[in-house]
Amino acid sequence: MLLLINVLLTSWFYTAHGQGKPCNYPVIKHGRLSYSYRGYFPARVNQQFVYYCDQYFVPPSQYSWDYLTCTAEGWSPEEPCLRQCIFNYLENGRNPRREEKYLQGETVRVHCYDGYSLENNQNTMTCTENGWSPPARCIRVKTCSKNNVRIENGFLSESAFTYPLNKQTEYKCKPGYVTADGKTSGLITCLQNGWSAQPVCIKSCDRPVFEKARAKSDGTWFRLNDRLDYVCLDGYENRDGRTAGSIVCGQDGWSDKAACYEKECSIPEMDTYLDAYPRKETFKVGDVLKFSCSQGHILVGADSVQCYHFGWSPKLPTCKEGNVKSCAPPPQLLNGKGKEIHKEEYAHNEVVEYACNPRFLMKGSHKIQCVDGEWTALPVCIEEERTCGDIPDLDHGDVKPSVPPYQHGDSVEFSCRAAFTMIGPRFITCISGEWTQPPQCIATDELKKCKGSKLFLPNGELAHKIEYDHNTNKSYQCRGKSKLKHSICINGKWDPKVTCKEGNLLSLMF
Repeated sequence: MLLLINVLLTSWFYTAHGQGKPCNYPVIKHGRLSYSYRGYFPARVNQQFVYYCDQYFVPPSQYSWDYLTCTAEGWSPEEPCLRQCIFNYLENGRNPRREEKYLQGETVRVHCYDGYSLENNQNTMTCTENGWSPPARCIRVKTCSKNNVRIENGFLSESAFTYPLNKQTEYKCKPGYVTADGKTSGLITCLQNGWSAQPVCIKSCDRPVFEKARAKSDGTWFRLNDRLDYVCLDGYENRDGRTAGSIVCGQDGWSDKAACYEKECSIPEMDTYLDAYPRKETFKVGDVLKFSCSQGHILVGADSVQCYHFGWSPKLPTCKEGNVKSCAPPPQLLNGKGKEIHKEEYAHNEVVEYACNPRFLMKGSHKIQCVDGEWTALPVCIEEERTCGDIPDLDHGDVKPSVPPYQHGDSVEFSCRAAFTMIGPRFITCISGEWTQPPQCIATDELKKCKGSKLFLPNGELAHKIEYDHNTNKSYQCRGKSKLKHSICINGKWDPKVTCKEGNLLSLMF
C-alpha cells in the first residue's frame, strides 16, 4: 500500500513541476538492465540506466553495452536491442573477402554461382530479428530447356538453350502464321513446373489487297478455312460475271484474288461530222473517248465522254454549222462548290469543275461544260454514311492519335519506330467505309538493294554488277525522247519500273 502511494506521489510531483511523466520499469526484448534497479522506479526524465543485449543482439550503437534513457515520450531507444547478422559464408556462392556485420533491417546483395540462386530466385538477403532472410544458401535454380518447347510453324527467337526460373522469352511464328490472338510473336515464361504454356502458331491469311472491290467484314487477319465475302465496286464484276464473291483462307493462302474487273462499253453511234479518238473496238469502264468536228463544224456538247458500268456519260456531242451561244453562270452544287472564279458569262465549250464537301461522295462527272448556251448535267454530292473500322495495326510502327468514328475522307498518319524505314504512303484515308492500303515498317538494316539497269550506264556492260541502296533516285532517257524518266529504289524494286519501249533504248544517266 505504501509503495502504491509512493508511485502516485512521484508521478504527481513530476507532472506538477513540468518534468514529464516518469518511466516504469522497462521490459527489454532480447536484453536486460545491468543490475537490479528496482528501487529507482518510476524513473525521472533524463535518468539513464546501463543495459546489455543477449547473444547475437547489440544496441543501435553496436557497442557491447549502452544507456537506456527515460524521456518525456518514454524509453529511448525505443528498440534497445537489434539483431546483428554476420555475413562470412555463402553456400554455393561467392564469399565476402572479410567478415561483414549488418544490423536488423539492413540488406546485402550476394553472388551465387551459375545455375544457383537464393530462395525464390532472390539475389539479396535481409537481416531480420530471426537472422538472414532468405538463408545464406544458394540452391540450384530450376531451369527450362529449349528441348521442352515444340513450336510447329514457329521458333524461339533467343539463342539460349536453357532458361532460368521466371525468365521470359519471345517466340515468333513463321510467315503466314500467327499466335492465337493474331500476333506474329508471343511470350512464354519459365515457371517452377516448366514453361507457362505451349506456344501455338496457327495458319493465317492477312487481309488481302482488294482490286476494285471491298470486304463485307472488318477483320485484319483470318484463320485457316475462314471465308471472306466481298462486293465489287460500281461498274465492276468478278470472273464469274457477278458483283459479289468470296475467298477462303487455305494452307497456300487465299483461294483466289479478291478482284473485280471493269465492264466494257461498245463503240457508240456518232454524228456524221464527229471524229472520235482513240479508235478501238471496245472500251473499259473509266476509258475516255474524245471528240472533234470536221469540215468547219462546231462541236456542241461535251468534248469527251467516259465509259461507266451503265454506258457512256455524258451524252455524245453533235457537230453544228453556224454560231453557238454562251452560257450564264453555272448552277450551285448542293453540298459542294465550284473551283473556278465566278464569271457573268461563259463561252461555248468552257468547263467548270466541282468538288464535294468533306464526307460527301460525288456521283457523276466532276466537270460540267457550256454547250451552245446550256450547261451539261450537274453531278450530285451524296453523304457517305459508311464509316471505317479500327485503324489497321502497323508492325514496328505507331499512328498519331485519332478519335473514331472515321468518316469518308478522314486520314490518319503513321510513323515507324527507330531503326525501321517506312515503305508506302505515310497517310491512309477512309474511302467509302474502307481504309486505303497501309504502309510497312521494314528494319533499316534489312532493306533490299536494287539491281542496276543498262539504262543507267553509257555502255551498259557492268550494269548487272552494280546495286543501289533503298531510296536512290535515278534518271534515264529513252532513244528518240527528250524528256527524262525518273525512278526510285524502294526496298529492292524500282518505282516506276525502269523500261523503254523496244527500239527506244538510250542509256544515260544518274
